Amino acid sequence: MAKIIYGDRIGKTGKLRTGCSATIFDPSREKILLTRRTDNDLWCLPGGGLDPGESVTEACKREVWEETGLHVKVGKLTGVYSNPHQVLEYADGNRYHTIALNFDAEVVSGEMTLSDETKEIGYFSIDEIHKIDLMSHHQERITDALENNIEPFIR
Repeated sequence: MAKIIYGDRIGKTGKLRTGCSATIFDPSREKILLTRRTDNDLWCLPGGGLDPGESVTEACKREVWEETGLHVKVGKLTGVYSNPHQVLEYADGNRYHTIALNFDAEVVSGEMTLSDETKEIGYFSIDEIHKIDLMSHHQERITDALENNIEPFIR
């Protein structure tokens, strides 16, 4: 189970990890695809860590497919997130200070399918997102993606 721990420069207590996530809108761009994690029961954007030897877009595509069964086209970068005041801590004791890149992505094929990492998948409106248990650091990514800026946010 992954949990977020906050504290002054707590990021330095973790290993550096690069990850990515995808904001996938429905065709009307009114709802966003979220997954409910099996490890902590929280909702989040699909995504995860890069594997050695893959690009960030390859990782984004792979993570979305692994968690949702959907193949996506990765679009623009909406934000870069590297909060030094948080770490992700896993049940095995590993801690990670993550540098996460969030991309807009568009579904090109596939069918929504659950995985070992996901117990539910669905599209949610912004009002619905405010009422569910969402991983706190993903709210900022969603808010930034909704701005639809040309330039990515750097946070």
